[in-house]
Amino acid sequence: MATHSENKASSLSSVVVVMVPFPAQSHLNQLLQLSYVVSSSYDIPVHYVSSPLHISQVKSRSSNSQDPTNKIHFHGFQIPFLTCSSSFPNSKSKFPLHLLPCFEASTHLREPVAELLRSLSPTTKRLVVIHDAVTTYVVQDVVSIQNAEAYSFNSASAFSAFAFICEILGRNDIVPNKELPSSISCFPSEVIDFLGSQIHLAMTLKFSSGLLFNSSKSIEGSFVELLSKEINGGKEKIWTIGPLHQTTISDNRAEKSLVLEWLDQQEPNSVLYVSFGTTVSFSEDEIEELAFGLEQSGVKFIWVLRDADEIDISSSSYEEGTKRPKLPDGFEKRVEGMGMVVREWVPQVEILGHSSTGGFMSHCGWNSCMESLSMGVPMVAWPMHSDQPMNGLLITELLKVGVAVMEWSQREELVTSSMISRGVRALMGSEEGDEIRKRAVEIGVAVKRSVVEGGECRLEWDSFIAHITR
Repeated sequence: MATHSENKASSLSSVVVVMVPFPAQSHLNQLLQLSYVVSSSYDIPVHYVSSPLHISQVKSRSSNSQDPTNKIHFHGFQIPFLTCSSSFPNSKSKFPLHLLPCFEASTHLREPVAELLRSLSPTTKRLVVIHDAVTTYVVQDVVSIQNAEAYSFNSASAFSAFAFICEILGRNDIVPNKELPSSISCFPSEVIDFLGSQIHLAMTLKFSSGLLFNSSKSIEGSFVELLSKEINGGKEKIWTIGPLHQTTISDNRAEKSLVLEWLDQQEPNSVLYVSFGTTVSFSEDEIEELAFGLEQSGVKFIWVLRDADEIDISSSSYEEGTKRPKLPDGFEKRVEGMGMVVREWVPQVEILGHSSTGGFMSHCGWNSCMESLSMGVPMVAWPMHSDQPMNGLLITELLKVGVAVMEWSQREELVTSSMISRGVRALMGSEEGDEIRKRAVEIGVAVKRSVVEGGECRLEWDSFIAHITR
């Protein structure tokens, strides 16, 4: 006859996963996509933690918003105070200063997350905490829970992580004939201090059981190896589990957006997709130069023109594109038929996966880079802040799957319409652009192969799941 303790042990879940993202769209989205992989492909219950507003935002934008497995449990914990102020489009730094309060606000998740972990611990044999690398402070209480282990998830590229380590070590030999962007040129001092405190805490407590990257060996395998050697002499396990987004696009859509309908009518590889993510705001001068640059290029385009996300975490809602950046007079009428300006949220992966899309002008956020390369679409690189300058170097100088709008040393200068037009034409209408596109297509094919049964990405997923369910 089974004892009470044996019955209790048999009723325990083998493993429960808790996701703790940083409250910014690109970070939230990557861990939500990982949640879908873990819950739907491996039948493991997942608990996803953030504020109610950030959960609402990321779910509304997710292509997997209806979780078929019903195994993702969302926990919306209130973050006290701190109104995210309006953006600063005329600031010399393009870092989204309106997001600075979110760094401090995120630390207030520590107590409710600790309570959640303590409540889940008795229900499972192993409690696995996957946390954004910049939420180390929030999850530090994992050290006091006997059956818990933590894994640091990096929402930036492995190359950018390696490059910033090289800066600390005084190395400048990884990009031939190019000076690496300094961290102080990429981040405000407040963010550098915050990131430094997270790294110091991780090194002090030493509770990381491994690192996860939303990356693919098909894209930056060599830098994953270099990074592994630099971090703890290769002793800490690294899994490259990207891409986390969908890589196959179905043509059998019940409803097509106007953007996709317009793309259906265009020639293959003829359209430039232009989008700068959720954290970038342009000044009126920058919008004017970009508009004229696109017009002068003569290239067909789809331009997603939205102001940066504004979230007031002391209120009950977030703003999505409520401001309407002003275009030059008559611009939309002049480019009618040649291009379209979109001001709402769009299905970016579907646009990139469309046969008519031949290029992507981007801020080089890692989400966008991964989505573009997995679809075999080359890029016009226009990095703004954070890891984006490093990603831009990876795209243009190392992988050679894109062209640069400007050098990072020119970041405080106004990017002119002629610079924009020149970059667009180089990618979309030259022999050089054709060669760049061929390389991008090759990478896209390799990435797609990696996510099928037996592919590199699937093997990395399987390896990680085998590790946490060992």
